Amino acid sequence: MIVSYTLHKIKEEEEDDEDEEEDDDDDGDEEDEAEEEDEQEESRRKVTHGFGLVEGKMAHGMEDFIVAEKREHDGDELGLYAIFDGHSGCKVAEYLQHHLFDNILSEPDFWTNPTRAIKRAYKKTNNEVLQGVVSSRGGSTAVTAVLINREKLIVANVGDSRAIICENGKAKQITVDHEPQKERELVESRGGFVSQTPGNVPRVDGQLAMTRAFGDEKVKDHITSEPDIFIENINEGTEFILLASDGLWKVMSNQEAADCIMDIDDAREASKALIKEALSRKSADDISCIVVKFE
Repeated sequence: MIVSYTLHKIKEEEEDDEDEEEDDDDDGDEEDEAEEEDEQEESRRKVTHGFGLVEGKMAHGMEDFIVAEKREHDGDELGLYAIFDGHSGCKVAEYLQHHLFDNILSEPDFWTNPTRAIKRAYKKTNNEVLQGVVSSRGGSTAVTAVLINREKLIVANVGDSRAIICENGKAKQITVDHEPQKERELVESRGGFVSQTPGNVPRVDGQLAMTRAFGDEKVKDHITSEPDIFIENINEGTEFILLASDGLWKVMSNQEAADCIMDIDDAREASKALIKEALSRKSADDISCIVVKFE
């Protein structure tokens, strides 16, 4: 399903119509618009974010990269949040950190058809990765979230990095874990296979433990970088959003993670609490997480 976000476009058109119809009341219009803007600002939720990263015990160095920033874009307030969990090196994850959001926001139809724009940006970025960032090895997951004017959330992901949203105390997963067993048909339709050795997880062509990722040139014909995309409204019951790499999700369920930080108001302290809890549960992988709190 394609969902469009055109709120600010509609507002601009309405204001243009009012200007044409009421040229004689410019001063009154400006005062009304100022009051409307103040009311909108008051109605919006306060948003804060915090993040944490810790290197695992896998002897390959830190391969997780994140984005957590606020940005003004064409008059809109954006919150940009992402987790990139690299594998077989960190080059792809690092490239995504610097380029993926710019590619998404530069798509001309991002505001009118974000689903199509984000899929196109993911594909473009993956082509850049395959052509100039890595050789036959190296790849990364991605979970990206764009929060627009503290009202609309657009989340996309490839791989097993995950995002959840907590509303009225209940955690809801808003991404898909792209596991080989779940997407065996996709892999086989592209000429690949899924296998599993004793004591190991299912893998694409016996190599990759996910069906969607950036990079991974060796299996690129049998996987895809096309993301699943979810669009959510932020409402009064929305408490927080959590993005994290699988170093967290291997040892905690969605609801367990939500319960862990439910009563922590400070987003930075919440991210620290999650990492501490994951380590106490013996997570050995790199752990990265971003908590976005609504007040």
